[in-house]
Amino acid sequence: MTDGSRLLDQMNDRSREVFRRVVEGYLETGEPIGSRSLTRTLSEKVSAATIRNVMQDLEYLGLLNSPHISAGRIPTQLGLRLFVDGLLEVRDLGHHDREKLDATLGSNTDDVPGFLERVGSALSGVTQGASLVLTPKHEAPIRHIEFVSLAPDRALVVLVFSDGHVENRVFTPPPGQTPSSMREAANFLNALIEGKTLSEIRREMGEAITSRRQEIDALARDLVDSGLAAWSEDGQAPERLLVRGRANLLSQEGQAEELDRIRELFDDLERKRDIAEFLDLTQEGDGVRIFIGSENKLFSLSGSSLVVSPYMNADRKIIGAVGVIGPTRLNYGRIVPIVDYTAQLVGKLISDRS
Repeated sequence: MTDGSRLLDQMNDRSREVFRRVVEGYLETGEPIGSRSLTRTLSEKVSAATIRNVMQDLEYLGLLNSPHISAGRIPTQLGLRLFVDGLLEVRDLGHHDREKLDATLGSNTDDVPGFLERVGSALSGVTQGASLVLTPKHEAPIRHIEFVSLAPDRALVVLVFSDGHVENRVFTPPPGQTPSSMREAANFLNALIEGKTLSEIRREMGEAITSRRQEIDALARDLVDSGLAAWSEDGQAPERLLVRGRANLLSQEGQAEELDRIRELFDDLERKRDIAEFLDLTQEGDGVRIFIGSENKLFSLSGSSLVVSPYMNADRKIIGAVGVIGPTRLNYGRIVPIVDYTAQLVGKLISDRS
């Protein structure tokens, strides 16, 4: 039994209802909920003094907090977690929301990057929050690799995959590279490709460079190392994090402290810090997961909530994720089915294409 379950078991019906009403009221208005307003909504008729006593007990349990001396109560992070786990009533996906999400499919379902861009925009628009879309790795075998010098400190690698997909990635090459050394590095890699994926090439690079060291000069070897480091980390192709709807977070009125939290959130988004963590959050089980405040590894500094769900390919393998991030005062009951449906939509399109 979890700590949350034990706390719920300790509550009688009145305490549970007062707690639920406070949280629901706070999520709806963003304001502390006082005892007098609760007397008008509770199913049983009790005095404001009785309700205040109940709220004091809930505050003692760490579920509620008083932001001001004479004000009502708001839920703590522990309280929000308890509510989400034990009392949240998830709504059915609204017809209007479903139509907006379905419209992202469009006519060209072969354009997966374009589809995911549209999904991010639609998810942001529907939820009025910031959307996150972790795009899948492209793991088709590579047909050809080419390096192109753009400037002394900038180079472009062109990856042509066997399925026709082409990716262009800019990276910083080691100092002193010449067009000749770049051609050598590309020739060296193209000789190794033989229908391999990026991950497979990365695993073989150490052995290949050692065994064929005489075939490339020192600068070309540095370029190979640097180029692959730009494409791959620990043998995995980098995922790309799409963020849409940041203005939705700024449009909400708030005090200076809240705006500082939003700025911290944006800093995290701009740095795309710990992107791999985003997918890791979904690995512990299927379906939608909710991370509140400091539970959220990616955006813990901002005190925000993240509602995230993985999506899978035809082999039921998790290949990406979609989510919504916003203040802890999210309408979880509405956001959860939206994120769930979006993940299913993305997974189905990718599975159908494969």
